[in-house]
Amino acid sequence: MQDIHLKIIQPAQHEIGRLWQENRISVAQEHLATAVSQLALSHLYRHLPRDPSNGKVILLACVEGELHEVGARMASDILEMAGFDVRFLGANVPTSHLVRMVREQTPDLLALSVTMTYHLPALRAALEQTRAAAPRLPIAVGGLAFTWIPGLEKELNVTFHGRDARELVASACRTLGV
Repeated sequence: MQDIHLKIIQPAQHEIGRLWQENRISVAQEHLATAVSQLALSHLYRHLPRDPSNGKVILLACVEGELHEVGARMASDILEMAGFDVRFLGANVPTSHLVRMVREQTPDLLALSVTMTYHLPALRAALEQTRAAAPRLPIAVGGLAFTWIPGLEKELNVTFHGRDARELVASACRTLGV
């Protein structure tokens, strides 16, 4: 099932983004194509093979202003397949609400996604405020913005960076001891 996510839907989304960036398709066409990917993911969700629960809770969200959530949704699905209890908050999560959820839910790991580089200030704010609220909480980051700015994860001093969903799962397992 991971192959459908990572070898079909993810490359299709990257191609859609490339076509949009090159102004070869409109925003409306990009939204339609993304909606098709979201529909496919929603149909696949009920059929996901799941490992037994490992008892670890991961809170996963796109930073404030970030509307690109398909990659984070796929990461959420793959984490669930690996036995994690994932609380997927989706796109454009206001930082203050994210921090409140961290306090209320007490996750074992926070994973933040950012696709567009102009949302990096929101990522920095989320990291700063979350660290103030939960200083020992491991934080992972990922998303296309990290492809465009190599080494950014080191500058942010996060627990780890998932270059893709499989790496996110492997790193989460190592970090959380599962």
